[in-house]
Amino acid sequence: MKFGVVVFPGSNCDQDMVDVLESLKVKHQVNVVKLWHKEHDLQNCDMVILPGGFSYGDYLRSGAIARFSPIMQEVIAFAGKGGLVMGVCNGFQILCEAGLLPGALLHNNSRKFICKNVYIKPVTDETYITSKLNTNKALKIPIAHGEGKFYAPDSEMKAIYDNGQILFKYCDALGNVTAESNPNGSIDNIAGITNKTKNVFGMMPHPERACDPYLANTDGRGIFDSILNSMALF
Repeated sequence: MKFGVVVFPGSNCDQDMVDVLESLKVKHQVNVVKLWHKEHDLQNCDMVILPGGFSYGDYLRSGAIARFSPIMQEVIAFAGKGGLVMGVCNGFQILCEAGLLPGALLHNNSRKFICKNVYIKPVTDETYITSKLNTNKALKIPIAHGEGKFYAPDSEMKAIYDNGQILFKYCDALGNVTAESNPNGSIDNIAGITNKTKNVFGMMPHPERACDPYLANTDGRGIFDSILNSMALF
């Protein structure tokens, strides 16, 4: 499987993502390339990942300028044909700005940048990025954002629920979804969603920062294992 990690001016998690994907070579046939934002060639990648960071300095709104980078024309076309696309943190914001995912990411309720470990709970195991996850188990995954509050109007929320588009919700260590476990004020504790056709994925927490025993946390590894497991089935 070939992954492409898009690099925007201000991306700072691109190499982290590349390192994690390349570590999968131990068990799988994996190829990873970086895709510069000014290019128009996705290099025949099977999955495109928009990493975290502060694209274009997060001016205007986070992701609002990156959405117009040349490569996004190709990413939008690729997703429209059913290609797999994943956005993490700033990447999630870009996908929402580009209209590939519903809703928007607003300023945290605290109006402060939050960087800490949180817990999230998979809502489904029927998507490419959750197929190997236990929906009854909380995952400890770091967040690092100032605009991570997911919001969508009631009409969009109804469609999101009707179509089973929620991937993760913020929870406590025991998997309880509570107001206290919501770090940023996201509606219904939502931490990640997919599109209606289940080929575009966005999440605010950083699974690539929870994949190494040296960091004393490998809870994010299951998300990447899920992707490769799903690709093997289709």
